[in-house]
Amino acid sequence: MQNKGLIKVFAILFGLVCIYQLSFTFITNRVEDEAEEYAIQKIGEDVDNYSVLRDAEEKRYLDSIGGDEIIAGITYNDAKEKELNKGLDLKGGINVILQISVRDILHGLANNTNDPAFNRALDQADAAQKDSQEDYIDLFFEAFNEIPDARLASPDAFFNKSLSDDINAEMSNAEVEEVIRKKVDESITSAFEVLRKRIDKFGVTQPNIQRLGNSGRILVELPGAKDISRVQNLLQSTAQLEFWHVYKSNDFGNFLAQANNRLIDLVGDKKETQQEADTTATEDSDIDELLAEAEEDDSSDAPTGNNPLFDLIRTPGSPGGPVLAYFSTRDTAKAMEYLNKSQVRSLLPADQRYAKFVWGIPEGDADIVGLYALKGNRNMTPPLSGDVITDAQQTFDQVGRIAVSMQMDGRGAKIWEEMTGYASNNQSQIAIVLDNIVYSAPGVSSGPISGGRSEITGDFTITEGQDLANVLRAGKLPASADIIQSEIVGPSLGQEAIDSGILSFAIALIFVLLWMIFYYGKAGIYADIALAVNILFIFGILAGLGAVLTLPGIAGIVLTIGISVDANVLIFERIREELAKGKMQKDAIKDGFNNALSSILDANITTGLTGFILLILGTGPIKGFATTLLIGIATSLFTAIFITRLFIDGYAKSGKELPFSTSATKNLFKNVKIDWLGKRKLAYVISGILIIISLGSLLVQGLNLGVDFVGGRTYTVRFDQDVSPTDVQDDLVAVFESAEAKTFGPNNQLKITTNYRVEDDGAEVDQEIQRTMFDALQEYLPADLTYEQFEAGGTDRELGIMQSMKVGPTIADDIKNDSFWAILGSLVVIFLYILLRFRKWQFSIGSVAAVAHDVIIVLGVFSLLYKVMPFSMEINQAFIAAILTVIGYSLNDTVVVFDRIREYVNEHTSWNLDITINKALDSTISRTLNTSLTTLIVLLAIFIFGGESIRGFMFALIVGVIVGTYSSLFIATPVMFDSVTDKAKIQKKKKLEEEPETTV
Repeated sequence: MQNKGLIKVFAILFGLVCIYQLSFTFITNRVEDEAEEYAIQKIGEDVDNYSVLRDAEEKRYLDSIGGDEIIAGITYNDAKEKELNKGLDLKGGINVILQISVRDILHGLANNTNDPAFNRALDQADAAQKDSQEDYIDLFFEAFNEIPDARLASPDAFFNKSLSDDINAEMSNAEVEEVIRKKVDESITSAFEVLRKRIDKFGVTQPNIQRLGNSGRILVELPGAKDISRVQNLLQSTAQLEFWHVYKSNDFGNFLAQANNRLIDLVGDKKETQQEADTTATEDSDIDELLAEAEEDDSSDAPTGNNPLFDLIRTPGSPGGPVLAYFSTRDTAKAMEYLNKSQVRSLLPADQRYAKFVWGIPEGDADIVGLYALKGNRNMTPPLSGDVITDAQQTFDQVGRIAVSMQMDGRGAKIWEEMTGYASNNQSQIAIVLDNIVYSAPGVSSGPISGGRSEITGDFTITEGQDLANVLRAGKLPASADIIQSEIVGPSLGQEAIDSGILSFAIALIFVLLWMIFYYGKAGIYADIALAVNILFIFGILAGLGAVLTLPGIAGIVLTIGISVDANVLIFERIREELAKGKMQKDAIKDGFNNALSSILDANITTGLTGFILLILGTGPIKGFATTLLIGIATSLFTAIFITRLFIDGYAKSGKELPFSTSATKNLFKNVKIDWLGKRKLAYVISGILIIISLGSLLVQGLNLGVDFVGGRTYTVRFDQDVSPTDVQDDLVAVFESAEAKTFGPNNQLKITTNYRVEDDGAEVDQEIQRTMFDALQEYLPADLTYEQFEAGGTDRELGIMQSMKVGPTIADDIKNDSFWAILGSLVVIFLYILLRFRKWQFSIGSVAAVAHDVIIVLGVFSLLYKVMPFSMEINQAFIAAILTVIGYSLNDTVVVFDRIREYVNEHTSWNLDITINKALDSTISRTLNTSLTTLIVLLAIFIFGGESIRGFMFALIVGVIVGTYSSLFIATPVMFDSVTDKAKIQKKKKLEEEPETTV
């Protein structure tokens, strides 16, 4: 090997760089352990809410020493920025995909038009998107263009004042489409920047935010975030801040009385019908009803039942004040339904016909909320909106209440001065409205307010005030943002994942190290050193690139350990062959490395191609798995080809004999003579039966599709005792209509899945479902467990929702579609690569047939066994990653076999093709079984000790390795052989020296 000195220098320098990169992780881990110990000592478990207080104390400790030098000028804050990032499943936190509403953007660009044709096209696009993979904007344009004579450049569409610089009345629909696409993209970019600023202000370390193509979707990952509800509200808040003139309560006294009288007529018939039905009740029911009425009479809040609107009013508004009346929060929906009835709104006088009714914020703990009437206009646009805000800070008002102070730009300051001047002259109020809720409606008594400074007051906590200021300062979203996919992992589950990952990693590593020494003796020690260097390189590169380490990422590293020895196995087996030919040790080593290089490169490139497909199409943990797999392939090649050889060449120079086997393995697989092709018909029968069984099960029983593919919500819930999944499922079906509960790991932990209200987005819907589930599970939970302790996220704990995931139906369709194309794309890419590499289409046919065989059987196994296995066998994104990895592994093995066949065909031109193939398979059987066994043991270690969340993923890989090894010997090669068209050249077996020349 040439340039050994250069390789030594590079390896040493690169190793030092990796150690340097990983040193930041060691520093942060040590400091955070000290902070945790400090918090534990300061706050005992006997203190109420001790876990929350410990978290706060730990954060204060880290903040106080963050700038102190630890070593060589490095501070904790410096190290934290450069440490190895841990993913959601290792650190806990939240991962969401937000869908920016393109409908809202289009409606806003059209100046909130009321044009029936325009809004019909929006509705049709909404309906079409549920079953389509096209972008929303494409669906809208398709629907709009189907409307006769509809023009996008119409004043009722996009030819308006705000777009007058870009669109004129003469433009065609195609020309307007181009402009609107650009505007929509700008709005989504704006939304991305707004979210990024909000997240930066939120204070989560190592956040990840990125746009997902042109679909209007934004991925947000916040490892370590614990206040999940706060995060969800922060991400979805549109921050539509508006300033409105508001009516006085005196202005609406007559209207409310008239509205109540009109409602008596409108809802009277329903009450009479109900009363008639009541008279048919049984005597016992009458008694119960009388008792209930008697109890209700004791309450001063009880409605009389004679006045639909007035019965809902708890307290009238103050004369001259902005609140029309106060209602119970539980009655707000009914009251707003009454007020917005067309028959009721028709009672408004002409100067009030555009009045907009909105609610205020609840009045402390009194459970009542005020009703306001804003002075609207034809287009319902406020005189001043929040886009004029240049700065916002959480402050305190004159009486010490928490408030948010705002500063406006020049344009806003001018309008604000006009609005406050009007309010001062008319002794009226200005309502400050955020997301359609009145936070305050102050009066102005001191004349116009200049300078553009204003203040929002309300019943805020300090955290709420800070979040509101952050949202206002970052800006408003140009459209609503809905969470269509989310994953929440509690920190306790994350720590368990770390522990199980480290354990599986250690067991797999120890086994591989010992196996290499057992099988290859002293040469195995050098391979182990190269493997240790390989692991250092992998972690160092991950830290240097700022990549995120996930639990599947750890699985990828452990799998890399298993398959990285393949390169050393190939090299050592070729060296043993050369030594068996009688070559000197130096020449055998040189020829062994050279002869193995082609197989090593082909095998790793095919595996790398599937890794790239995973990296491109995968998200979250799957991308982490692909990242570590690709890095592992690259580092494995370098360490096996160069580092191992440095040690072996160095030892060989001393003249000492270097054995590449031990006494127990010296004669293993020598003189193997198996008629592989002669057994192909039996193999075809066996495989055919397995494929028929697999396809039959897939058609009859199907697969256990996870929420990734069908949409829904899934929760990992831990109890303080063993529970029956059947009993829990029955209780949940009673409230959710459809639900499934399965044991997930230990008997006190369940995975609960439901598609109840799967199409409804919003944090309030998620909270409602979790609250309903909490109520339904009461008999299985400790009596003193509160909902706050039960809900997803939060601080370290051992009970409640440990992990949750939500996938909307639209994105579930996209995931299925992407998964299909990922598998199909990998097959096409591999077919083309093998065709290019081996220059014979027969090799491509054989490899693709073997891969298809493996995929069908793995799917069949999952279909047959998912109802009986004691672990989850869901078909989800992780399973697709496993399938692609199986494809890569199967090809790895097949390519090594094909490479040896190609070599034998070129070397032994006088042999029959069937003899050539059998001899090639005989010569590779040692490598095939050695690598497969090593990989299989590694996978079993992860399967047993790696944690419940990746057990199904590992099982798919285990089945894939077994089936892949079989198919490379009994499917890929026989199919390649049978696809040769000129059978005349293949004669019956004769003695080897009598065989005529033949070629593929």
